[in-house]
Amino acid sequence: MKIAIVTGASSGMGREFVLQIQKQHPKLQEIWVIARRTQKLEMLPSKPIPIRILSLDLISKEDQESYRKELEEYAPQVQLLIHCAGMGFLGRMDEISAEDQIKETQLNCEALAAVILYAIPYLSAGSRIVTLASSSGFAPQPGFGVYAATKAYALSFTRTLRAELREKKITVTAVCPGPVNTPFFEIAERGAKRPAWKSVFLADPKKVVRKAMTDSEKGRELSIYGVWMKIWYVAAKLIPHGLVLAVLSHTGRKEKAHKKG
Repeated sequence: MKIAIVTGASSGMGREFVLQIQKQHPKLQEIWVIARRTQKLEMLPSKPIPIRILSLDLISKEDQESYRKELEEYAPQVQLLIHCAGMGFLGRMDEISAEDQIKETQLNCEALAAVILYAIPYLSAGSRIVTLASSSGFAPQPGFGVYAATKAYALSFTRTLRAELREKKITVTAVCPGPVNTPFFEIAERGAKRPAWKSVFLADPKKVVRKAMTDSEKGRELSIYGVWMKIWYVAAKLIPHGLVLAVLSHTGRKEKAHKKG
């Protein structure tokens, strides 16, 4: 059975990946969709490719094990593995609850590893992995510190996996957009509002996913949507991170002071 797996499929980028897979890969036999919200998953289109709903909380060790057992039971041929599940919280680390930030690292790092490592035995030549990293992973980011750190992990993990799976002819691509217009910020902004500049660069999820699918098909290592994010990628490699931290910290303080005023 040839399948695609999409995590974080109930909304945002994950949902958009499912919609585009339905249009572009009609020969797949199933799409396994993973998220906590069953009702949202049930609203996904099940034609031309049937949907298999896995209502899982990927932070849970029990649910990670359920996912592993599902793969073991059906032994599918995983053609596409799209990992979109993730969360982030805007604000200073000392102003966000430790519990929220720990969950953030568990979902963005541990669950990423679990989803992909458990699936590797079911991948073969021609299979493709796509991880949703972020341009936040290019450099440390005050006010979004844990998220940026987890996305740096995701980016490094993806690049290393790509190098190791190359001889098996399995393609691995990291998608690194800037801010995208999805429900992500509904949770992210619980403690602090996003900086004004993030709203300026807000991208259309359909376009980001379309480019990601194209870049994956072409075997590219990175999929970076938009000219400004490409500039940021180069700048983050050239500019010392100490300077990046100083500039972003200063910008954040100015915005905070302006809002108070």
